Amino acid sequence: MTRPIIVALDVGEKRVGVAATDALGLTAQPVTVLKRKPHGLFLEALKDLVKQREAAVVVLGLPKRSDGSLGPEAQRVLALAHELRSRFGFVVDTYDERLTTAMADRVFDQAGLGRQERLKSIDKMAATIILDGYLGFLARKALDTS
Repeated sequence: MTRPIIVALDVGEKRVGVAATDALGLTAQPVTVLKRKPHGLFLEALKDLVKQREAAVVVLGLPKRSDGSLGPEAQRVLALAHELRSRFGFVVDTYDERLTTAMADRVFDQAGLGRQERLKSIDKMAATIILDGYLGFLARKALDTS
């Protein structure tokens, strides 16, 4: 059974890490890092990527604070989610991304990667962790409804 393709984003101020599910929609795979500015070029690159992969859903990591509240960073992500829905008609969801960058750092520590390798990959690794968590959420939700 093939599931819909999902693209996940780890949205930063300078860069956006991108991950996507595999062709069967089962596993999270790192894809690329997009420059966040200029905004128009970022949106076009993202639109092209989503359409090329024929993604059914775009998931944005939502940077909640440790107490669960939404700060300015989260508000910017929610504004981007709204823009992607209204401008391109994408189906957009958010997923709590707390600690994903720290988890990505731990993965790199265990792999023995240095600073330069980390900087090139941390954003897409964080997006992959967000997507993996989202896939787990969907699996738990499916079990609860069956």
